[in-house]
Amino acid sequence: MTSRLLFVYTITFLFSMLLLLVFVEHAVTGQMEHEVDVVMDWQLIYFDSTPDNMLPEAIQDRLENSHMHANYYGLFTSDGRHIAGNVMAFPPQLTVDRDGVTLARTLSVTGRRPVPMVRAMAERRKNGDILLVSRDVTNIFHIRKAIIRAFSMGGTFCLAAGIALGLAMSVRQMRRVRAIRRVTLRISQGDLNQRLPTGGRDEIDMLSHLVNHMLDEVERLIGEMKGACDSIAHDLRTPLAHVIVLLGSMAHRAGGLKDQPMLDLIARARSDTDRLLQRFRAILRISEIGALKRREGFADVEMETLVREVGELYEPLAESRSVQFVMHVEPIPGIHGDRNLLFEALSNLVDNAIKFTPEGGTVKVELRKTPAGPQVTVADTGPGIPAAEHDLVLQRFYRSKSTEHHAGSGIGLSIVSAVLRVHDFTMRLANADPGVRVIIDCWSRSLG
Repeated sequence: MTSRLLFVYTITFLFSMLLLLVFVEHAVTGQMEHEVDVVMDWQLIYFDSTPDNMLPEAIQDRLENSHMHANYYGLFTSDGRHIAGNVMAFPPQLTVDRDGVTLARTLSVTGRRPVPMVRAMAERRKNGDILLVSRDVTNIFHIRKAIIRAFSMGGTFCLAAGIALGLAMSVRQMRRVRAIRRVTLRISQGDLNQRLPTGGRDEIDMLSHLVNHMLDEVERLIGEMKGACDSIAHDLRTPLAHVIVLLGSMAHRAGGLKDQPMLDLIARARSDTDRLLQRFRAILRISEIGALKRREGFADVEMETLVREVGELYEPLAESRSVQFVMHVEPIPGIHGDRNLLFEALSNLVDNAIKFTPEGGTVKVELRKTPAGPQVTVADTGPGIPAAEHDLVLQRFYRSKSTEHHAGSGIGLSIVSAVLRVHDFTMRLANADPGVRVIIDCWSRSLG
């Protein structure tokens, strides 16, 4: 963006300088030519008052007394023959209507080469002769060139200084923009404690203050809402546990009475209450993960060992459900993270994959090395997730329509997302044809 603005500024400046040079050249040249034309017009008026028989002598007298300015005169017959003066031939491009014309190296003068630059004017006298007066304007055009050269050099210097100053200012502004970008990326990843840098005392600084004020309010409101939700979940967890115990006692007594319909109702109530309690526990767990500070508890983690441990833990479960469990682990360098949280996230993914894979299906866990860092993939051959629901399943309590018949709270992927946000990792869902493939990029997407 900065380079484009600088390019536009340069083109605009050059175009403006070109217009200025054209204007100055036209104005200076026009003014100087007008002043020369006035002088030559007065000379023609003077010669008009001279009788025809005395005109050659008057012209010669003028030539002998012309010292400060180089003036050239020529008197010609109507058919162009030279009569008097030091101009030997009448220029063909010159008219006889007393209009000034600039001639470049075309005026033939006695005893010298063609004059570099003259301003000439001619008239036809009453007897039919043609009188030409001209004035050397070479110095005038030298002055014009000097002015244009001065403007060009000055404009070039101003352009260079402007570009240098623009680059210096843009570098400073781009540093601020990069700093703001880093902070906003952190904020977009869920770290609402971050604030935009301030101190520039300009429009960007004013915008940063407004955004920071907005973030303060957002953090306060989210904190209040989160605190209320956590309080509700925490306060209801104990009563729900008591309800489960009471339902168990009721089932024991109803069993003694051999009331099967009552036992079925109690079993359904216990199942629903237990599922509700699991949801409250999951909500509190997500809150605990989200409340962790960015790098608190981080250390070097051997992902190869971690993935193998998760596989060893869930391989017996896959076998019990007649699901083939496949692992492919490449040796990779360690990463910086929270081992317990990463173990919990991978466990949730593998558990979901096994749960939703039918008998005879396959669950594959893969750890491979990429140029950017380690990548973990968990794939299954279950019912899969439609592409339109890939983002929705990461929300709390959302369950895909293709897996609604399976037991669960729909919060496992939310826990995985919370863990990955703490690590600045990313998770992507893709179709496995059949089934779904979950891909975790174990490196930070933050831009420096």
